[in-house]
Amino acid sequence: MNHMRRVTILFAVAFACIPGAHTQTAAPPSPAPGTPRTADGKPDFSGIYQWPTYLPGEERGHSAATTFDRKNFAPLKPRGEPFLEPRTGDPRHDEPRDFCMPAGFPGGILSGNAMQFFQTKNYLVMVHEFQRMTRIIPLDGRPHRQGLEPMYYGDPVGHWDGDTLVVETTNFKRWALDDYYYTNPKEFRMHSDAFRTIEKIRWKSKDALFYELTVDDPKIFAKAWSQEFEIKAKPEWEPVGLYEYVCEENNRCPGGKCEAK
Repeated sequence: MNHMRRVTILFAVAFACIPGAHTQTAAPPSPAPGTPRTADGKPDFSGIYQWPTYLPGEERGHSAATTFDRKNFAPLKPRGEPFLEPRTGDPRHDEPRDFCMPAGFPGGILSGNAMQFFQTKNYLVMVHEFQRMTRIIPLDGRPHRQGLEPMYYGDPVGHWDGDTLVVETTNFKRWALDDYYYTNPKEFRMHSDAFRTIEKIRWKSKDALFYELTVDDPKIFAKAWSQEFEIKAKPEWEPVGLYEYVCEENNRCPGGKCEAK
């Protein structure tokens, strides 16, 4: 082996050992066969769907709503904000939806009701039957809005990564994470006001969407964590559509237990 060849090989080996010297970008998933598309060629998610549901083997709650599987949770941050908050016996705290308070995100989208998507070139609108939760998601990659008060459903913005729609949502107020407290009343899971979510949505087959939800809450968790769900298309629900959902202010019957007038 001549001197120059030896130097070239040694340099290549050394370069390969440098962290980050070369990176490999994962190839985007192949488009699902028969993916519906808009006039500008983007995947079209318009339609009516079942709420996000579990994949096989995931921990399930005892209500119709989908809940997170604890095996996906990242470690809690030392001296961070509490993830589990005790129920107080006050229904306005323990189940504020009994008093028409918003379910918030992601609890609302995981609730066991139908939802409908309407897509244009610039927006995806998600309407959930439960509480008529509506999210208007810009698709043009614009930045988050500034100067807003913290919100139950946050401020979502979307952009395309190939055939995958990526939605980042920020600017949340502190609120419940999911409905697991119906399974275990000691697990009233909360997120903080630093909560951020990233959703990835794409067609996985002709009748189902891939849906991955990443939770990033630096006040509670040491790192971000994710769970994958499936959203099944339900075109047979189109003739009926979403049912009207009305919640009356000052509801006197939280949990079906009516208070005296």
